[in-house]
Amino acid sequence: MQYNKRNQNKTQNLLEKGKRFPLTIKRLGINGEGIGYFKHKVIFVEGALPSEVVVVEVVEDNGKYATAKIHKIRTESPYRIEKKDDYDVGGIELEHLNYEEQLKFKRDVVLQALEKFKPQGYQKFKLLPTIGMKYPFEYRNKAQFQVRKTSDGKVIAGLYKRGTHDLVDLPTFSTQRPLTMKIIREICKYLEELEVPVYDEKNNSGIIKTIVVRESFATKEVQVVFITNSEKLPKKHLLLEKIETNLSEVTSVLQNVNKGKSSLVWGDKTQLLSGAEYITEKLGSVEFRLSARAFFQLNPYQTLKMYEEVKKALDLSKTETLIDAYCGVGTIGLFVAGNTNEVRGMDITPEAIEDAKLNAKLNKKSNFLYTVGKAEDLIPKWQKNEFVFDALVVDPPRTGLDEKLIKTILKAKPQKFVYVSCNPSTLARDLKELTQIYYVDYIQSIDMFPQTARCEAVVKLSRRSQKS
Repeated sequence: MQYNKRNQNKTQNLLEKGKRFPLTIKRLGINGEGIGYFKHKVIFVEGALPSEVVVVEVVEDNGKYATAKIHKIRTESPYRIEKKDDYDVGGIELEHLNYEEQLKFKRDVVLQALEKFKPQGYQKFKLLPTIGMKYPFEYRNKAQFQVRKTSDGKVIAGLYKRGTHDLVDLPTFSTQRPLTMKIIREICKYLEELEVPVYDEKNNSGIIKTIVVRESFATKEVQVVFITNSEKLPKKHLLLEKIETNLSEVTSVLQNVNKGKSSLVWGDKTQLLSGAEYITEKLGSVEFRLSARAFFQLNPYQTLKMYEEVKKALDLSKTETLIDAYCGVGTIGLFVAGNTNEVRGMDITPEAIEDAKLNAKLNKKSNFLYTVGKAEDLIPKWQKNEFVFDALVVDPPRTGLDEKLIKTILKAKPQKFVYVSCNPSTLARDLKELTQIYYVDYIQSIDMFPQTARCEAVVKLSRRSQKS
């Protein structure tokens, strides 16, 4: 009887979908949504800003918290600005917030994560002001747009509407490069003119699923990849002819095959259709050749600033050795090492390691060794073979460091250690373990993705024995 009563109370406490009420927004959450409280319940409101009083409409109640949308703004934030884009897609969730306030928010996101996980000494961590951009638009060097055909036969390309698989056509997008957008629009026109079969997700039919365009800021070269539902590409030669005739910037065209319905965008097989296998990008004096699937930061302007911060934090001498974990195509190691004695890097993606080796050769670095594998497996193996390293830099995916790698680092105790993070939450979680033997000198947040809630950070760590 008591159990039923508790359940009944819980049901009564739920907010009905569509219910409207006024709400004062207290702060922004880690995903950029406004946060307010209704009878002690957390309410997440997309598009709302701190200090605003809004009338909200409940979208869903999950028990401990509820989500709502803005019905009306009664008191507007002084930092609210007009958006450049009017699309309900990801990647522009903070476009309505003044840019200086975006930078403050991103430093605060790091603080929120530290307060949640409470690594040793976190109250005294030095959190530096976020490094931003002079012009926080047109910075993305890559677009990965889904392609579909409308009922009236028009070929469109864009992103899914948030929370759905309904494609939103994007004739413009303020964070993408104008050249990238021009090429996507032109290719859509060619696909339509040539009547190339476009993928139909519902029936799992058609050919062209996705167009990926990557643009080099340094050389202005452009690489185009067609991701297809089949190895066949009807009208291929006519399509390539149109691209060659009208889009002189395109120097590389490839096809990636990803058959059937899949949550993954890329398939395993990639083949060259026209031009070169690579395009070349440059950061400072260091050149990188990028194959179709090579990972490279999406904002070269800010990447240069971030790598300069990593270089400053490591402060490597000519006699020191560096391990570059999660090295990708070798970008960090090649940029920060200079004339350092030796650099070793590892990554689990064979194609990335092949690119890293090629990039080391391109930049005339004979003292760089790149190996396929996991850092937690290779570091002990190298140490067993009497390899001594002085410095470590890690740049893990959003999931953070592997638990086994953290144990490996705590055992190896490198003198110099820099953690590059793209996710403040997993960074703070990992620091809880790492601060057993490391002191955090500072955390430098960097805005790699203006107009979004995402934040990158460079963390300089020193062994605690050095501080005593």
